[in-house]
Amino acid sequence: MINTDRLILRNWTSSDRDKFVALNQDPDVMAYFPGIWDEQRSLEFIDFCVERIETRGWGWWAVEEAATAEFIGFVGLNSIPDELPINGAYEIGWRLAKPYWGRGFATEAATASLQYAFTILNLHEIVAFTTVENQRSRRVMENLGMHNLEQNFLHPNVSADSGLQEHVLYGIIRPTFINAQAQALFD
Repeated sequence: MINTDRLILRNWTSSDRDKFVALNQDPDVMAYFPGIWDEQRSLEFIDFCVERIETRGWGWWAVEEAATAEFIGFVGLNSIPDELPINGAYEIGWRLAKPYWGRGFATEAATASLQYAFTILNLHEIVAFTTVENQRSRRVMENLGMHNLEQNFLHPNVSADSGLQEHVLYGIIRPTFINAQAQALFD
């Protein structure tokens, strides 16, 4: 479990299931994905997340708002699947329910995830990617201190017909993140 000022990043519970299914069926939340997820796909994703966290101790954590104990989505880390051209790297990602957008929650939880990646896992670099048009996620990446690596790629699991296949790749290395965190202490 990871605590921030306003959030708790934790393993998934059975009470998260219905809320996560609803989140993945919101067309605004899924606007930059090839489509909304049905219940089965959402539940399979939760099972994947739980297994990863139980075996590795980290992964896509469920996020709850500390003040209300409400599930708001997920944020965390994952190893890049082999089918992507950036395989072998580690990624950070997030998906929050729409009522929690614009409140800095994604950045707050992702910062804690980066802290974990660089200080606990001792990873050197973390990447993030999204479809080129997803300006909201790109802003979060930039707020995290990530930089556009100018290595756009065509996501092999996204249809060219969707208009979402081209993805932009951002990255941050440990020294850059640690230096930014130290500088923030003096600002």
